[in-house]
Amino acid sequence: MMNVLYYLFRVLIYPGFLFISALAFVFEWIDRKAHAHFQNRIGPLYAGPHGFLQPLADFIKLMAKEDFTPTWANPVFFNITPVLAATLPVFASFYIPFTGMPVLPPFEGDLVLVLTLTTFFTITAFLAGWFSSNRFSSVGAIRVVLQFLGYEIPMFISLGSAAIAAGSLSITKIANSQVIPFAILQPLGFAIYIIALQAELEKIPFDIPEAESEIVAGWLTEFAGRKLAFFRLSEDLRLVLGAGLATAVFLGGGSGAILPPIVWFLIKMVIVVLIATSLRTVFARLKIDQVVRGAWKYLLPLALLQLLITKILLVVM
Repeated sequence: MMNVLYYLFRVLIYPGFLFISALAFVFEWIDRKAHAHFQNRIGPLYAGPHGFLQPLADFIKLMAKEDFTPTWANPVFFNITPVLAATLPVFASFYIPFTGMPVLPPFEGDLVLVLTLTTFFTITAFLAGWFSSNRFSSVGAIRVVLQFLGYEIPMFISLGSAAIAAGSLSITKIANSQVIPFAILQPLGFAIYIIALQAELEKIPFDIPEAESEIVAGWLTEFAGRKLAFFRLSEDLRLVLGAGLATAVFLGGGSGAILPPIVWFLIKMVIVVLIATSLRTVFARLKIDQVVRGAWKYLLPLALLQLLITKILLVVM
């Protein structure tokens, strides 16, 4: 009985669903606040201290708004995709070792499972836009898939280089194997992952599927109320997942002196979030052809180069 209660606590509260959801709102606040200061603005201010509760207030506001399904949209996909979009990153985050051990028992190959779940989100976004039966949503859905074809393979190869260096496909084992963080030993792979993460999160300069100045809100155009709230929450949850994966695979997880592992893990995740925020502050939006061509022309060869260097060093050493 105690074991059941313990696992329920881990899954539902810490470091499970409630902990990950709270991190999602906190990271959104950090992202918005840092982005504002980079642009010499104030950012969130009134909801909570320094606007700390603004992401939660925005979520509650959307949940309270009218929820409807357009008559021309496919009701099944239109209603189920928001739930799937929020569920997939939470489940994937259960394999991130925030406290040294993940929520669910780690296994050899859980990195592959997490990457598969991120792929499913892309499919979910495509289905959400395509079955909205809106011209702007359809264009956004097609852009989601095209962008996916550009960044996903370099991202997988960069993570694969770290896995080869660690000799494992378990996220927890990769994190624990790093005496020196792989971000130092494999800076090229880490840089490729960060760039691909921006595309995964559809943040500037890769916010092409949601380009408001071109296609209203892209694949999200028809969504409002609770459905939009779940999609916005899923964006924050994917930020937690992406930063957590970067921390575990490239920054040594929770390793560090004096402070508890969870504190080190969170500090490193915040660093990843700030790097991503600085990128979306500095650059302007690219075109979809530039993203795909750039990914295949530059990111993919560089990712393969990192993989080759890793294999050579393993043979030599």
